Amino acid sequence: MHTNNTSVSRRWILALALGMSALPFTAQAADTELLNVSYDVARELYKDINPAFIADYKKKTGETVTVKQSHGGSSKQARSVADGLEASVVTMNQANDIDMLADRGLVAADWAKKFPNGAAPYYSTMVFLVRKGNPKQIKNWDDLAKPGVAVVIPNPKTAGNGRYTYLAAWGSVLKKGGTEAQARELVGKIFKNVPVLDGGGRAATTTFTQRQIGDALVTFENEVQMVRTEFGDNFEVVYPSVSILAESPVAVIDKVVDKRGVRKQATAYLNFLYSEEGQAIGAKHFLRVRSDAVAKKFAANYKPISLFTVDDVFGGWKAAQKKHFDDGGEFDKIYATK
Repeated sequence: MHTNNTSVSRRWILALALGMSALPFTAQAADTELLNVSYDVARELYKDINPAFIADYKKKTGETVTVKQSHGGSSKQARSVADGLEASVVTMNQANDIDMLADRGLVAADWAKKFPNGAAPYYSTMVFLVRKGNPKQIKNWDDLAKPGVAVVIPNPKTAGNGRYTYLAAWGSVLKKGGTEAQARELVGKIFKNVPVLDGGGRAATTTFTQRQIGDALVTFENEVQMVRTEFGDNFEVVYPSVSILAESPVAVIDKVVDKRGVRKQATAYLNFLYSEEGQAIGAKHFLRVRSDAVAKKFAANYKPISLFTVDDVFGGWKAAQKKHFDDGGEFDKIYATK
């Protein structure tokens, strides 16, 4: 009897061991998880992108993938990844933040060549949201510098759209033949009119729309259009005569995807953004897209505007960062005199 019990026990142990040895493979197949670390006004976009990608990937491969989101000020998010937040991918609103990750060895040095269009599937620009009737008659960048006009802009040190706003205002002077000194003067006056410097774009939107602070909000075109859609006639969108082209670059975090064995899925996720379905979702969220067919279909969402690039006016993001946003740079000097 004792021998039989031992034999039975051995069979159970063997069966259990065989079953357990198979478990990691089953769990891995069922639990492929990606973390998309993104900027804060992209929350709604990726809430729509993620289920569409999951369904598309399941249809093509039979594999179930889950995607988690993390949102905040673009530069703050990039620093979190640099400090150890294990993002599978980053979907930011400026190349500068991804360059920083590349400098840390987390992203390929040639990340901008890994996907089409400089690894930026969408782009936007900076426009103004004003209150109904535009009581302060704000029409262009100069109007934001007038006495008595309160302007809501997120902090350029932590938020990509704050940085784009600063550069758009500075560049607007240079594009019409003005000098660096005149550009500095305009930007200085605009930031003197900023009552609160929020950490991110969504916080700035809340300050303007819900806390009722300010006469104008400057942020991405897709953000102001979404606010206009949600709040109806309470606000109006104003397009300045010239603004900046604001790309939304993406990258795979190499060390994380290789460590977790999800490079294939992470790459497919970012490629999905360039698909006709991914482009259409971006267009529905008022982002400007790379697909000509989708852009034509959603042409009513976009108003023609003269755009310049960071490369054109500032010599690229690294040069702009060093001159304007590094500690002790132009922004710090301007804000110190506020």
